[in-house]
Amino acid sequence: MAPNPKVGDVRPSQLLYTFGVGSIIDLPKISVIVTGLEDWPATPDYMREIVEDRLLTAVQSRLHGVERLLAPPTDIDGSQPVNPFDDAAGIGVPVATFPRWMVCPYCRRLAPLSSGLFEPAYDRYLPDKTAYRHVNCTKPGKPPDVVPARFLVVCEDGHLDDFPWDYFVHAGDKCTGTPLFKLIEDAPSGEARSLLVRCDTCGKRRRLSQAFGRDNLKNMPQCCGRRPHLRDYDDEPCGHTARAITLGASNMWFPSVLSALAIPEGDGQRERHLQEKWPLLKNVTAEETVVSFRSAGLLGPELSNYSDEELFDSILRRKQRLANAQDGPPEQKDLQAPEWRVLSECDPSRNSPDFSLLPVDLGSSWQFPAIQQVVIVERLREAQALIGFTRLDAVDLTDTDPDIDIRPVPLSRQSTEWVPTTEVRGEGIFIRFNESAIQAWEELESVTELARDFFNGHVKWRALRNIGDPASGFPGMRYVLLHSFSHVLMRAMALESGYSLASLRERIYSRMPDEESGPMAGVLIYTAATDSEGTLGGLASMGEPSVLRRHILKALYDAGLCASDPLCAENMPGLNGRSIHAAACHNCLFAPETSCERGNKYLDRTVLVPTVENSDVAFFDPDALG
Repeated sequence: MAPNPKVGDVRPSQLLYTFGVGSIIDLPKISVIVTGLEDWPATPDYMREIVEDRLLTAVQSRLHGVERLLAPPTDIDGSQPVNPFDDAAGIGVPVATFPRWMVCPYCRRLAPLSSGLFEPAYDRYLPDKTAYRHVNCTKPGKPPDVVPARFLVVCEDGHLDDFPWDYFVHAGDKCTGTPLFKLIEDAPSGEARSLLVRCDTCGKRRRLSQAFGRDNLKNMPQCCGRRPHLRDYDDEPCGHTARAITLGASNMWFPSVLSALAIPEGDGQRERHLQEKWPLLKNVTAEETVVSFRSAGLLGPELSNYSDEELFDSILRRKQRLANAQDGPPEQKDLQAPEWRVLSECDPSRNSPDFSLLPVDLGSSWQFPAIQQVVIVERLREAQALIGFTRLDAVDLTDTDPDIDIRPVPLSRQSTEWVPTTEVRGEGIFIRFNESAIQAWEELESVTELARDFFNGHVKWRALRNIGDPASGFPGMRYVLLHSFSHVLMRAMALESGYSLASLRERIYSRMPDEESGPMAGVLIYTAATDSEGTLGGLASMGEPSVLRRHILKALYDAGLCASDPLCAENMPGLNGRSIHAAACHNCLFAPETSCERGNKYLDRTVLVPTVENSDVAFFDPDALG
């Protein structure tokens, strides 16, 4: 049997946002953890290089040594191996069985895989049936398939380990002999309080409920610093107490992803075609190599109009520019400023197959003077790179706080020269706000008071989670306004655009006039798919003035009243440090994690329109809305 049996399938986008390195994937009969980048087949045969200079520079500013952005491993030519015993059948994202402790559903025996009680059973033709079996079970007939123990331990530094069953049952003491455990369920609820673990050797037992909650941290050992995805332990000591967590908990893995839009830059079409061929041309060191590539037909028709000397000079200039970018000047690290400039300038002459803009004539009947510009993004391409992950709490990687003091769990044991990247294609709508209207609103006394409340909530939230300097990284009230507007508009457009709310995404462009590359005040709402043809245009059609006007009116009308009012409207930002939002909840403003760039933080519908609680900070005039 081949050494790398296939156990399942996931989509490329899931390897960044759901099942990336360090995450646990629940398969039908086992659970596995995605291992580090050293184990991935980073060869041109299975992993395609994605060229996006701005994103690569941003990644390099956080992970030194990265030289390439690679797509997840696939069969490049699109063919599927017929024989599951072929070597190519074992190519994919590497995983390891985790947790290592298993439970027999028949006799309730609890033991690690290293005990030898459980044997693996692979099925090459039906990978979903891969399982471990309790070969010595008292059950007559066929040995039963065991299931993963659904309790683990985790810490704030991102370490993960099997639940310390021996330590927990014996309260830190040693067993009188070789411990043998059983996990007994004495009630059908499935809750921790209905489960107890018993040592058959010494007779000691304990309920799992004693492992959960802050009051029960005294029952747990110190974190050992294990990193199962890297098969090692952290070199730095971990001073945290291990915290019990259930297998499949939503806060076990949060990705740290950087993304960038493919916008037209550099020397026009030549630069764009050069970027597309860069995986081939980046190793060119002499003009003769360009001649050889042209003779072999490797350059394609796009570069046939340029002489060998012109191409070679362009290659050298591009190499120099990329080398300088690794030093990371602030402007080169900025992902938002070039996108804002291209979107706000809206020059259709620079359109390309990856990025196409269509300006919208709002006309004299447009009734939102605070909205200055609308641009239909007919086509866009977005590259997304995974640079790490966190556990227990998600941390935003935004340009408003580039120096945030976080310690994401690394993707590899040593510094890596590549990171997993995907690219998606789609469409969107860009809405630019009037800067003078934004500034006039920010100067209102009521808005200034609300800004203090939001800032205090921001400080409490970050202090509670020990995220860098609690007083830094506050995005300001214009971000709260733009973010809240984006959410209500996405909710209003979701059904008619033909896409679910979870399929829509946002990019908020918010900077003060005194900030670098400021001022900015705009939102891009877009959708994208991994298909090479992108999406079907349903969202872009929402940019027509009459259609967009109707959706904005509906969005603002819906924001005035929430089904959870008055409780929702009375909510204050940063209450006890648990959240950073005011009048916002799942009934009015919250969006799926795939849609919101800030994890549903910095939201307040009172900044848009009057609510039952507050009418002093509304940006839009309710009389003008009808």
